[in-house]
Amino acid sequence: MLTTLLLIILALCGYGAWEYAGHQKQLQRIPLRIHVNGSRGKSSVTRLIAAGLRAGGIRTVGKTTGTLPRILDPNGNEIAIKRDQRANIIEQVKILQYISRYKPEALVIECMAVLPEYQWICERQMVRSQIGVITNCRLDHINEMGHFREQISRSLSNTCPDNGKLFTSEKTHLHVLKEIGKKHKTDVERVGGSGVTDEEMKRFDHIEHPANVGLALAVCEHAGVERQTALEGMYKAPPDAGALRVALCKENNKELLFINALAANDPESSLEIWEQISDRFSPLGKVIILLNSRADRQDRSVQLIEMVVEKIEFDHIVLTGEKLKKFMTLLSRHEISMSKCVGIGWISPEKVYQKLFDLIEDKGTVLAIGNVGAGGLDIFKYFYNNRRT
Repeated sequence: MLTTLLLIILALCGYGAWEYAGHQKQLQRIPLRIHVNGSRGKSSVTRLIAAGLRAGGIRTVGKTTGTLPRILDPNGNEIAIKRDQRANIIEQVKILQYISRYKPEALVIECMAVLPEYQWICERQMVRSQIGVITNCRLDHINEMGHFREQISRSLSNTCPDNGKLFTSEKTHLHVLKEIGKKHKTDVERVGGSGVTDEEMKRFDHIEHPANVGLALAVCEHAGVERQTALEGMYKAPPDAGALRVALCKENNKELLFINALAANDPESSLEIWEQISDRFSPLGKVIILLNSRADRQDRSVQLIEMVVEKIEFDHIVLTGEKLKKFMTLLSRHEISMSKCVGIGWISPEKVYQKLFDLIEDKGTVLAIGNVGAGGLDIFKYFYNNRRT
């Protein structure tokens, strides 16, 4: 019995070593590997980089992990990733096996790990990138990565490449990224959005963040693609399902502007979007905050409610999604009048649509934050499909 068990263990170890060696050979067949990490904007930046490289004639495959995980083939077509179980980092290995059929010259892959040790494995064992991207370092996934931005910066830095190049838009904790970059013999360069003009941004058919575009352009130029060529490719690329979009809807002489910020699910990013949008679309009419909650992300919803109460003047806060009782109690503790609070839970998008229209007299603006899960994406799709173009 013991001998049999030992033979099984040895066989499994041998198979693991064989599989690992095969994965490393597949990696070496892809000359350029770009690993995208960060708190916000990973999926968008992955898409932008892949589109820019394709426009420059580089045979590129992308892989996003965001709202709807996708493989982006060398022609820009999207292939849905079907999961039979919860997301697991082993998916990255399977993706490498799948995309080998395309014989890519470049791979742009979004990091799908949250735990610091898993981020380390994704980079050191699975991707081994030459170019790393850390979009920003914000307070999100605090239970996994830390309750302070420096801790989160160090966690995200686990995907810093060895002997390579790291691009980031992070400013506050840039010194942390540079410190870790030095240990890995990697040059760290900060790229913001100031170099991207308003005219260039207006050509996107959705609301893109200048910092995301600036980062993607820097990566493409580093890879040898001319700026204008890369930009033209980015304009043609479809955005992530969670991209910032607005939908203007009209019903019975009422007008409602719906702002989809559901994917920007940390307080800093959500507030940044609100400040950007509220200036652009003023006057706003009645301001409605729609917060969509997921049962497994309750800490995130608490942070968002506290930000809204402190930073945004609103007429109503509407709670959708899962397990709302806790948040109604939290609002009462903040001495928010219950006449301003509407808890409607996880109901059909059509009913949410009608409820929001019922809350306004003639004009209103909805800032949707929280999570795309638990029905959030369906709510946005309903508004978007009913928009007036």
